[in-house]
Amino acid sequence: MSSATTGTSSFPRLTMGVEEEFLLVDPETGRVVPAAPTVRRRIGAPLTGRVQPELARFQIETNSLIHTDLENLRRDLAELRASVGAAAERAGACLMASGTALLGNAGLPPLTPSARYERMSRRYGALLHGQGVCGCHVHIGIADREEAVRVSDHVRLWLPVLQALTANSPIAEGTDTGYASWRAVLWSRWPSAGPPPCFSSAEHYDAVVEALLDSGVIMDRGMIYWYVRPSHHLPTLEFRTADTCATADEAVALAGLVRALAATALVDVRKGLPPPEVDQSLLEAAYWRAAHDGLEGEGVDLLTGRRAPMWKLVGALLRWVRSALEESGDLLLVTDLLNRLRRRGSGAARQRAAFRVRHDVRDVARLLAEQTWETPELLVPDRAGAR
Repeated sequence: MSSATTGTSSFPRLTMGVEEEFLLVDPETGRVVPAAPTVRRRIGAPLTGRVQPELARFQIETNSLIHTDLENLRRDLAELRASVGAAAERAGACLMASGTALLGNAGLPPLTPSARYERMSRRYGALLHGQGVCGCHVHIGIADREEAVRVSDHVRLWLPVLQALTANSPIAEGTDTGYASWRAVLWSRWPSAGPPPCFSSAEHYDAVVEALLDSGVIMDRGMIYWYVRPSHHLPTLEFRTADTCATADEAVALAGLVRALAATALVDVRKGLPPPEVDQSLLEAAYWRAAHDGLEGEGVDLLTGRRAPMWKLVGALLRWVRSALEESGDLLLVTDLLNRLRRRGSGAARQRAAFRVRHDVRDVARLLAEQTWETPELLVPDRAGAR
């Protein structure tokens, strides 16, 4: 049984930080534009160091500060989006929160000048074609690597639910792909991408990473693309499963759930409890199903192996981490944001609704631009929805 249901444990108050990757697009056509260098030059202090280049010059990444309070993180993410969005406008571009480019980016994307990216292009060839996808990464402060690896083992079964919650990339190459998260499909082509295996220890984890390096399959530790991993350069456990969220509030809901999930798992780890048994093949199948169906479809209950409505699985996750959310004071905010998401529809559902009107990606681009800048709403307690 998870410690979230025992009511006997005090949960650690973990720090959190969020990295968001965005596309830069032409505001008229929705096509990606390689404007990242110009946008970064137009961002003034003190944000300069918190806005980073990405693989393609039509991408840009923002880094939140380290937070312990979810409301402070909420303000931080909203301010980052507004500041970078304004800089993009001054550069003649538009900041867009979507997991994939609406009109695609066939062939090799315009790479950010970097010796590492050039090496990746030479080694992996056409694997880079069509890349330039955007995700949201949540870092949770767990400095002890042994604990971080063991927490990773405990949270694996919930990765598909986190993917479904944030699915925001159904449109690519000018059409509906049939997937709620096409980003997840494109990203899964990398040899080290996917839900991680279960590790017996940090030593086991390091041995697997060394074997991947020795095999030449990955170039460096930064290419460990498992959907949850101990960071190779920070004292954190990094959750990498999500599409870039359509709104700042949806990123906040993700961060709150992830922190509660990590805190719940850490209590169990410190009690010496084993992780839930999850077959790797079934976990990968559940992740594919989440990327395909998103929130509005069905998922796989990894505790039973049976299909279930994805919102029912979201409710199961919320119950799993409820005690941690209560203790951190995040339960009301996270529940309210999930209820709003359920009423409004997922990012993928909203993209599809905009696309169905005229089958014109410019309609989707306008929606995405508006959502990217959307100001977080005031909270109104709402008991209906995610249960």
